[in-house]
Amino acid sequence: MEILPCSSSPCCYVNLKGKLVAKSSNTNKSKLQTFRKGRILFAKIECVNGSLRFHNLGQSFLRNPNHQGGFGSSNAHQSDKHVDSKVLSGSYNGYVIDGEEDARTLSETGKSGTKVLIPGLPDESSGESAAPIRSCFWQWKPKFNVHYEKTGCENVTSPPVLFLPGFGVGSFHYDKQLKDLGRDHRVWAIDFLGQGMSLPFEDPTPMSKEGVASDKKDQAWGFGDETEPWASELVYSMDLWQDQVRYFIEQVIGEPVYLVGNSLGGYVALYFAACNPHLVKGVTLLNATPFWGFLPNSIKSPRLARLFPWAGTFPLPSRVRKLTEIVWQKISDPNSIAEILKQVYADHSTKVDNVFSRILETTRHPAAAASFASIMFAPKGQLSFWEALSRCRENNVPISLMYGKEDPWVRPVWGLQVKRRVPEAPYYEISPAGHCPHDEVPEVVNYLLRGWIKNLESHGSITLPLLDDSANVQSDITKDLEFVRDGAAKSVSVHFFGSEFSLWNQISAYVKSRFGNVQLKS
Repeated sequence: MEILPCSSSPCCYVNLKGKLVAKSSNTNKSKLQTFRKGRILFAKIECVNGSLRFHNLGQSFLRNPNHQGGFGSSNAHQSDKHVDSKVLSGSYNGYVIDGEEDARTLSETGKSGTKVLIPGLPDESSGESAAPIRSCFWQWKPKFNVHYEKTGCENVTSPPVLFLPGFGVGSFHYDKQLKDLGRDHRVWAIDFLGQGMSLPFEDPTPMSKEGVASDKKDQAWGFGDETEPWASELVYSMDLWQDQVRYFIEQVIGEPVYLVGNSLGGYVALYFAACNPHLVKGVTLLNATPFWGFLPNSIKSPRLARLFPWAGTFPLPSRVRKLTEIVWQKISDPNSIAEILKQVYADHSTKVDNVFSRILETTRHPAAAASFASIMFAPKGQLSFWEALSRCRENNVPISLMYGKEDPWVRPVWGLQVKRRVPEAPYYEISPAGHCPHDEVPEVVNYLLRGWIKNLESHGSITLPLLDDSANVQSDITKDLEFVRDGAAKSVSVHFFGSEFSLWNQISAYVKSRFGNVQLKS
């Protein structure tokens, strides 16, 4: 297989002969082909009484430093002359503290055993070097071009780390991990097929000869009548993604890795580790979704699967096409994207303009709508989340858990269930943090992930994060992690659940997460 590197983060397209052609080297302005025209909206975040308000603007706006939350699109068309296309890209402010003067600005952490001072992210504006990210494409199979990002390749003695994204996002969601962890680790992040920049470069279902071809350039891909040979068995499913991860590790990375997955990526990471324990050094779950897919798996339940006439293959049935067009028009709307981000981020001061613009870019790809339909109707994986978890434990695959406490989708009770089934796994509950703790509090996630990897690589001679030599790994510990971001101190509470984890611990923690600090006595 040919690996095609590109500098920075280019967008590439395929010509009629299938060759990759680089068009742009700007990470935040990679241009995907669009199949629809329309005005790109800008949204302004305003924090009022602890809640977010969104306002659509017809022109660019200045960020209010008190709110830290502008959204913008990096794919404004030239025809939209009434819209200023200036994009407010995400910044990575915060810095590594290594001086006494800096440490004093955060509060006297040394006087309290519950406070820990941790590094911030590399502050490029202050001259600190972040790890440079390279954007590449890997041709897995004919027409299956996987986009990925990598950094830290010069750290040849460090263990490799591979990040798997959640649904609807891509490798760009791990920019803060790549720029930071890439300074001392070899790090990769991939886009699952059917998402991000791993969408097809050609239409998998071109129109038949009787179809209308004159408006082809403005039509969505995947809505045709005939299926190209390369897409005849294509389904964007759990089994396809875990297969994609296996070949990527074998052919691109070339050795066992530490897997880190958020949401859907967490399920894929666990599923992959259950099927390929020899390729995994450890798995970190970041608010992993414990379920995916609605239709039965044809291998696991062949008779039941026959009852469903369509399961995510191409071409899409006519009824599914109509339904997809209606649903896609709603969920790809900028206001809908902004509303979803508002739900999943607990700290509304988090800068998500880059994430917003990259998601919006993906929705404008001509293959995005049909790929979404295939994902939604794809069958379940051959292993359920809990079966994969049990198999990982049987094969002694190390697992760590890092969950945002204020996640409205994968609530803490799901992480606690994983902890109950794998009591030896370190479980860190972070607050305030929502569904994407790696992007909302990257300083904390990076700190915990580094420490967990060091603990495993040292065979336990280096203690787990938040534990000192006198701490009991069986006991619960709560500490405030403090760091600097944008020149100001921030504090996040992290609760470590010890290995003495009982059903009562689970009930107590769940009640507290729902109703506040309720005092329960056993």
